[in-house]
Amino acid sequence: MIRQKLNLQNAIIALIVSWLTLFVLIPNLMIIGTSFLTRDEANLIELTFTFDNYLRLLDPLYGKVMMHSFYMAIIATLLCLVIGYPFAYIVAKMPEKWRPFMLFLVIVPFWTNSLIRTYGLKIVLGTQGILNKSLLAMDIIDKPLRIMYTETAVMIGLVYILLPFMILPLYSAIEKLDNTYIEAARDLGANKWQTLTRVVLPLTMPGIIGGCLLVLLPALGMFYISDLLGGAKNLLIGNVIKSQVLNARDWPFGAATSIALTIAMAIMLYAYYRAGKLLNRKVELD
Repeated sequence: MIRQKLNLQNAIIALIVSWLTLFVLIPNLMIIGTSFLTRDEANLIELTFTFDNYLRLLDPLYGKVMMHSFYMAIIATLLCLVIGYPFAYIVAKMPEKWRPFMLFLVIVPFWTNSLIRTYGLKIVLGTQGILNKSLLAMDIIDKPLRIMYTETAVMIGLVYILLPFMILPLYSAIEKLDNTYIEAARDLGANKWQTLTRVVLPLTMPGIIGGCLLVLLPALGMFYISDLLGGAKNLLIGNVIKSQVLNARDWPFGAATSIALTIAMAIMLYAYYRAGKLLNRKVELD
C-alpha cells in the first residue's frame, strides 16, 4: 500500500516536472537564446551571437517607454490599493454567511476573458458610451467627455482588470488579523487613525505587498489595454514587445526586451521576499 502511494506520488511529480519543462523551461530557454541572436529579413533569426539587442534597450526612446510603463503600473497599483483595502476590510468584517457571496462577486469577472471585458469598457467610456449618456441625461455635463484614447482610459482599464488581484490577498491578510490587537490598541487610548496606521496596516503588510506585486507585475505587460483604450500615445513595455515580434518581426530584440522585463519582475519579487523576511523578523522581535 505504501509502495503504491509512493509510486503514485512519483508519477504525479514526474508529470508536473515534465509539463513545466516542456511548456515553461524550454520556451524560456528559447527566448533567452533568441535574445542573443541577430535579426534576419528572410528567416527571422540568424545564428550570429550578439549583445546588440540588449544594448538597444539603452536607447532613450525605450528607456522613456520603460519609465512610462512603471509610472502607469505604479499609479494603477496605488489606485487598486486605495479602492481594494477598504473593500477587503469591510468584507473581512462582515458576518461569515455574507463573505462567500461577496468574494464570489469579486471572482465573477474572471469567468470572462479580460480582452472581452476591455472591449466592454470601450462601450462604457466612448463619446457616445453609457457613461457620457448617463451624465448628459442627469445634466452633470454639457458635452460628452473625451475619455477614450487617453491616459485616463488606460488607467481605468488597468484598475478594472487588476482590482480583484489586489482584493484577494488583502482579504486573506485582514481575515487572519487577530481582533485582540485592535481591542488592545483601543484600551490603550489609540483613536481609529492610530489603530489603523500603527496596528492594522503593519499586521496586514504581507497582504499589501503581495497584492501590490500581483497588480504591478501584470500591469507592465498588458499591451492590449493600452492598444484598445489608450491609442498610440500611451505605450507600455508590453506594446514594444508585441510590435517588435508581430509588426517589425524583430524577434531577437523582442526577446531581449521580454528578458529585461522578466529580470525587472524578478528583482521586485526578490524585494518582496526580503521585505517579508524583515517583517517576520520585526514581529518576532516585538
